[in-house]
Amino acid sequence: MLADGGVYDNLGLETAWKRYTTILVSDGGGKMAPQPKPKHDWARQAYRVLGVIDTQVRNLRKRQVVSGYLNGDRDGTYWGIRSHIGDYGPPAGSLPCPDESALRLAKTATRLKQMDDTLQEQLVNWGYAICDAGMRRWVEPAAPAPTGFPYAGGLG
Repeated sequence: MLADGGVYDNLGLETAWKRYTTILVSDGGGKMAPQPKPKHDWARQAYRVLGVIDTQVRNLRKRQVVSGYLNGDRDGTYWGIRSHIGDYGPPAGSLPCPDESALRLAKTATRLKQMDDTLQEQLVNWGYAICDAGMRRWVEPAAPAPTGFPYAGGLG
């Protein structure tokens, strides 16, 4: 049986939090959508409950990390697939990442199968850009700006 590490600690923070003072968090997790018409069978209700639990734990971990940064207990930065690059300043030289393109990419479903090469490259580009913004804003402000995206085409 195969299980993702997120079964225990979705952001992988617990071990790092206990050992290190600099914590870099990259959160590629999804967002739980409202369910206007809840299912009535026990199996799908149980699945929804698991989703609620996962979302609450993820939010708790995120608050723990951000609080640690704000209190001065930890150094580092957090960036997520649903982050807004403008929230990081952004540092001079940040790559162009329109919010509508980033949100479209953030809505990509998590799956364990091959995806279209173009979509994969756009996701890599978005991760690269938001990581750069977070790192140069909070960790290495003097780092040189990127000269471009890893893949041509930006965020599409």
